[in-house]
Amino acid sequence: MVKRADGRRLDAATQAHVRRTVVKAIRGGLTQTAAAKLFGVSVRAANKWMAATKEGGLRALNAKPRGRPAGAGALTPAQAMKVRQRIVDSMPDQLKLPFYLWTRAAVAALIARECDVTVSLTTIGRYLAAWGFSVQKPVRRAYERNDAAITKWLQREYPAIARAAKREGATIYWGDEMGLRSDHVTGTSYAPVGQTPVVRATGQRFGCSMISAITNRGQLVFRVFHGTFRAPMFVDFMRRLRQQAGGKVYLIVDGHPVHRSRVAKDFVAAHADDLRLIQLPGYCPELNPDELLNQDVKTNALGKSRPQNRADMMTAVRRHLHRRQKQPHIIRNLFQERHVRYAA
Repeated sequence: MVKRADGRRLDAATQAHVRRTVVKAIRGGLTQTAAAKLFGVSVRAANKWMAATKEGGLRALNAKPRGRPAGAGALTPAQAMKVRQRIVDSMPDQLKLPFYLWTRAAVAALIARECDVTVSLTTIGRYLAAWGFSVQKPVRRAYERNDAAITKWLQREYPAIARAAKREGATIYWGDEMGLRSDHVTGTSYAPVGQTPVVRATGQRFGCSMISAITNRGQLVFRVFHGTFRAPMFVDFMRRLRQQAGGKVYLIVDGHPVHRSRVAKDFVAAHADDLRLIQLPGYCPELNPDELLNQDVKTNALGKSRPQNRADMMTAVRRHLHRRQKQPHIIRNLFQERHVRYAA
């Protein structure tokens, strides 16, 4: 058996000459198989060269520059460490790059600017994998949030609140409220590729609201109602919470205007012996585990039902929350999220 010569070892000019010779032989009457055997090349290569000449003529067979393009190259360990740290510490827009999220193109632009090196998107993907990065859905954070105040809350204020509650025998509740709409669609559904699934539901628009409070011991209290959330509703909820708790209550809420209203403050002041209202720092819903209960309701109460009217919606929400009251382990799990791990 005759061993075929390795054409990759030939210089660029000789390779181009072989390509042209094979193509001319095929044009002269030889089959691609015969020409490939005669000149010691593969049939696949001969076929590829013929296809190239149909579009660009014999010039398409000329030698092309080898190696990396000018300016292309690999990152040094120091450059790689620098780029990785930039990605960890900042988002592209903070670095004045024309991107909002970190994509391979954004990383390539950063490398080109910071290191004056051109790297292909494929290589960028390899770098990101080697650096321990994966594609993830980002969490939204408001520009207005005060990170210093949030750090102070986590490291100083909440520990002090927990100590005070323990000293007074109080129960810490985390409260929140939300509105629900009939046109809310959640979840995913399998369907053939290219065919978006269609969900049949009422075309009427209606909604309801709920207010809830949970503890890290798994307790849940709630109220589902129709209408706008206003101060009298919040005061009534706090009154019922006091009666049901059977002891002093620390209620932690966000900065909703109703929570800061004069009516709410007057009620708390009048019952300071068994009620304390505490406000979270602004724009940090991730610190309130009751926000996760809201998510749970939208996904598992509305997401798994198709209410035809407001009464059906309120019934579905109440049924789900009653179920959760009998599942304290699920409520306790809401406090195990990375940003809301508060001691019991």
